Amino acid sequence: MSLNRSILIVLPLLAAAPALAQTTVTGQPATNGASSATSGGQNAVTRPNTDHAHDGKTVAISTGANAKLERGANSFTEGEVRRRLERAGYHEVKDLKKDGDGIWHANAMLDGKPASVGLDFKGNVAVQ
Repeated sequence: MSLNRSILIVLPLLAAAPALAQTTVTGQPATNGASSATSGGQNAVTRPNTDHAHDGKTVAISTGANAKLERGANSFTEGEVRRRLERAGYHEVKDLKKDGDGIWHANAMLDGKPASVGLDFKGNVAVQ
């Protein structure tokens, strides 16, 4: 093999090598030895609370004066909201409506008593 032919084979390989070694940085690196999970550097997307959406267990219910539903773009459908409320222990869910803040509101029965209940974009359920 001649020297010219060897150069023609090696040059394309060398030209591609820098492209293979490039990386893309997203966000700011964690400081003071904090991981990205604790620094908040990788928490760019807020998602609904779907960690255990299909496990068949009832979900935690926030009640009382300190219960607060968060405003935000809510992508839950009416059927999904109804199922989440039923898993939280509510029955006979009626008048289900989403307000301008992205919070679903309904009237329902809980332990045989009427309740006004809400569900936010994260899937949190609270008595109103």
